[in-house]
Amino acid sequence: MEPRSFFVPGGDGHQIHVLEWSTEGVPLIFVHGFGNTARIWDDAAAVVAPHYRTIAMDQRGHGDSDHDPEHRYAYDDLARDLEAVVETLQIERFVLVGHSLGGRTAMTFAEGNAERLAGLVIVDTGPEHDPRGSSRIRNEVEQRGDGTVASLKEYEGILAHNYPASSPEVIRRMAAAELRERDDGRWERKLDPTFFPGRADMDEAAMEAHERETSKRLWAVLEKIPCPTLVIRGAASDILGPDVADRMVEEALPNGTLAVVGQASHSVMTDNPEGFNAALAAFALGS
Repeated sequence: MEPRSFFVPGGDGHQIHVLEWSTEGVPLIFVHGFGNTARIWDDAAAVVAPHYRTIAMDQRGHGDSDHDPEHRYAYDDLARDLEAVVETLQIERFVLVGHSLGGRTAMTFAEGNAERLAGLVIVDTGPEHDPRGSSRIRNEVEQRGDGTVASLKEYEGILAHNYPASSPEVIRRMAAAELRERDDGRWERKLDPTFFPGRADMDEAAMEAHERETSKRLWAVLEKIPCPTLVIRGAASDILGPDVADRMVEEALPNGTLAVVGQASHSVMTDNPEGFNAALAAFALGS
């Protein structure tokens, strides 16, 4: 099932790349995590597309969406792009699914738009992150150097190391979506290289203070989300700890449930696509 590809204006006038697998039913919008693209949702989209108007977007600075020349990559900026996509597509109420960075984009969107959400799925992220996982992601970014490789095959090897549970087919799809060929024959990541360092240029104390403020804000947001909300956690996640996931559904969310997917770490939908799709289908389709 190949989606329709098109662009819509983002929150600051740049172009946001959108994929649409189906046009009938209640809209369901997928939002990917840091470094990924809308194509990360291909397997999950196939499950819900027969029942929902199924859409995914490349967040700004990722995939085929524009880079922001002013490096505006805060959660509020990303949520503003989601608002723009929803408005352009004339969507009133919808189900929102966000992984990692995309999950925090979703929570930030919900802060001012909770009434527009018919359902929310937060995938392996929360108001608090395990520092081990955050350090791992920073190290992976730093190890990529200037972000260029000689071939798709070389990049597939890097992804296979970072996503050891993902199948070769998924790795090939990720590599094809995340790279573009340069005039000199080398391949470069579509990800804006300033995206992650845009926050990491703070010193350690400033980063910790920023994360504390973000955490406080997002815990408060969760308490005000009335729609049914599913939190999906990879059983081996080094980002979303079990205590935080339990607190999200037992104390914060008014209508929250938790699904723990076995044989999966942080990238739940690529580590165990069958397990992830089963959890999503149980929530979205009642099956």
